[in-house]
Order: sequence, then structure tokens, then C-alpha cells
Amino acid sequence: MTSPHLSSAELKALVRTVPDFPRPGIQFRDITTLIGHHQGMAASVHHLAALAGAAGAHKIAGMEARGFIFGAAVAVQLGVGFVPVRKPRKLPIETIGIDYALEYGTDRLEMDPSAIERGQKVVIVDDLIATGGTALATAELLRMAGAVIEHALFVIDLPDLGGAARLRDAGITVSALMEFEGD
Repeated sequence: MTSPHLSSAELKALVRTVPDFPRPGIQFRDITTLIGHHQGMAASVHHLAALAGAAGAHKIAGMEARGFIFGAAVAVQLGVGFVPVRKPRKLPIETIGIDYALEYGTDRLEMDPSAIERGQKVVIVDDLIATGGTALATAELLRMAGAVIEHALFVIDLPDLGGAARLRDAGITVSALMEFEGD
């Protein structure tokens, strides 16, 4: 087993930048190269778990799909439960849901309301924070279920897009392992 102690700069170097994807002018930050690097993935989970543990997490919530990758791994490392926040019609039970605005249209997130006990501290974990729409909707949905949401953790923050600032304005402390300027 290798040491999970890579620095933020070393982790950042493992993220591939793909120019002009999905459209011209966008610098897409591709985490598949980080996930595929065993030491990079272990270090990312280790750092996120330390932050979630310091926040007093009773459970970890992650959004479909890449939030499942990091969130579930963090939950396992902390020894707490994982709450999947799903796209519509993916759960075979009665759910609660929230609609939220996208750049062009709307989307919806759903969850099992029995996954959380009222008053539990739930920390949101996802791969990337951009405009913050999905993370804000997730926080609101978890709060509807009775969770206390005070922290959200991300592998990557794109600060120029304002998502972390929007979460902070909603009373949520935001931490990220790395930042990339621009889109």
C-alpha cells in the first residue's frame, strides 16, 4: 500500500485539462486521470476525509455521478454512512426531490428521506464546484430531509464561476483540494 500523502500541487498535476470541451473556449478539468492514479485517488480521499471528520460528519452525501466516487470512499474511510443524491426516477421508493435551475433549463435531484435522521450533520462531497447550482440544490434537499448542512467539500473549485461563493452565502463552509482559474 502506498502513502496517501500527496500535496495539493501534486494532486493538481494529475488533473488533465482538455481544451475546447464541451465547446470552444472551455478548459475542461478531467478528473479521470486523478481517479485512475491509485496514489492520487487515495490522497484525495484521505484529504477529504480529514476535512469531513474535522467538520463532525455523521454522514456523507454525494451527488450523481462523480460525487458517488469520492463521497462513498470518504464515508468508508470515516466509518459513516453514505447518502446518494440521485437524478430523477432512479430510486425504487418514495422520494423527496427538488427542481433547480441550470444554465439552459432545469433539472431535478431526489433522495430517500429516511436516509437521514433529523439533526444529523451531513457533509456534501463532490468532484467539482463550478456555478454551485447542483450543490445548492443538494444542500436544500438534505435540509428538507432534516440534515444539518454546514460543510461542502470538493476536489476542484473553479472560483471564477462563483459556486463556492454562492454556497458560502447560504451559510455553508466550502473547502477544495485545488483551484483552477478560468472556466
